[in-house]
Amino acid sequence: MQEIYLDNSATTRAFPEVAELMAKVMTEDYGNPSSMHHLGVVAEGHLRDASKTFAGILGCSEKNIYYTSGGTESDNLAIIGGARALERRGKHLITTSIEHPAVLNTMKYLEDNGFTVTYLGTDKSGRISLDELESALTPDTTLVSIMHTNNEIGSVQPIAEAGKLIKEKCPECYFHVDAVQGFGKAQINPGKMKIDLMSASSHKIHGSKGCGLLYVGDGVRIVPIEFGGGQQKGLRSGTENVPGISGMALAAKKLYSDFDNDIARLYELKKNFIERVSRIDGVSINGLTSDDLTNIRETAPHIISVSVKDVRAEVLLHSLEGRGIYVSAGSACSTHKRTPSATLVSIGLDKSLLESTIRLSMSVFTTAEDMETAAAALEETVPQLRRFIRR
Repeated sequence: MQEIYLDNSATTRAFPEVAELMAKVMTEDYGNPSSMHHLGVVAEGHLRDASKTFAGILGCSEKNIYYTSGGTESDNLAIIGGARALERRGKHLITTSIEHPAVLNTMKYLEDNGFTVTYLGTDKSGRISLDELESALTPDTTLVSIMHTNNEIGSVQPIAEAGKLIKEKCPECYFHVDAVQGFGKAQINPGKMKIDLMSASSHKIHGSKGCGLLYVGDGVRIVPIEFGGGQQKGLRSGTENVPGISGMALAAKKLYSDFDNDIARLYELKKNFIERVSRIDGVSINGLTSDDLTNIRETAPHIISVSVKDVRAEVLLHSLEGRGIYVSAGSACSTHKRTPSATLVSIGLDKSLLESTIRLSMSVFTTAEDMETAAAALEETVPQLRRFIRR
C-alpha cells in the first residue's frame, strides 16, 4: 500500500542529507563545542556555520541566533524571559485566542504569577483585527505574542503591520512571533517586520526533533529561565545540540534555496485539492479569506483544514489511515484533549463541526498524485461513512 503522509504540521520527514550530516557530527565531529581541543573547535565551527545560515535567511546578525530544544522552549524563553525582564515597567501582555499551547499555557502561567493578559479574537478566517490590537495596547503593555501561521487552519497573521503598530504605540514593548509553522514556508525578516523575538523548530522543516531556534533582536533583554554552564552568553545554558543544530541549518538552507518555486507548487496543490473536495456534499474549508480562492496566498501554502458534516474527525482519520493516508484531527499537540479547538471556536465554526474537522498538511515531498489520491479517497469515503452513521 502506498503511504501518503499529510501530517507535516505535526512533524516532517528529515531530508536524507540532514540525516547524513547529523550522523557525521555524532560519530566524527562529536566534540563538546565548549572544549578547547581540536574536536571542540570543530564542533564550535558547526555552530558558527549554522548561525551564518540562519542569519542569512533572516537578514540579521549571527549574534541574534540562539538555540533551544524546540519551539516550545523557544516560546517559553521568549515570553517568560521577556516578560520578567520588563515587569518593573508593566505587567500587561497581549496574545491571541488561537495560539499554540506553548504560548497559551505560558501566558496562563504568567497570569497565575501576577501578570494580566489580553486575548485577541479573530475573524472567520482566523486573522486578528489590527484595530483590536491597537485598542489593547496600554502604557503597561510589555510584550505581545502573535503567531505567524496558525497550526490548525493555516491562517497567516499581518505580522509586519502588527509590528509597525506595536512599535508606534509602545516603542519599548517586545514583539514575539511564534513562527514554528511559518519558518520555511514564508519569507520572514525580523528586523524589517519589527519582530524582537521569534521562535522556530527543526522538526517542522525536515530537520530532527529536539532542536529549535530563538531569534533575539538587538537590545532585547531576556531573563534566563534555566541555569547551568552559561553557554550561549548565559541566556540558554546547556551543551548545544550540535548535530540537531547543524541538521536544522542544512534543512533551512535547502528549503530556501528554491523557495519561490516550491511555495508556488504547494499553493497550486492546495488550490486544486480545495476546488475538488469542496464539491463533496457537506464539506467546507476553514481559514480562507475568500471563497473563490483569489486570496489563497493570504493563507499558509501547506495547511488545509476540512470540516465534514455528520462525520467525526477520528472516524474519518482512521478510515483514511486504512488507505495509507495519514492526516490529523486538529493539532497533534492537543489531539488527545477532549476540549474543543480554541482556533475553531474563535473562527465561529458551527458547533456541529467542531469534532468533524481534519487537517491535511503538505511538505516539499508531497506530490500532485498524493493530493489527487487523498481527494479521491474523501470523495468515496465521506458518503460511505454518512450512510453507515445514518443506519
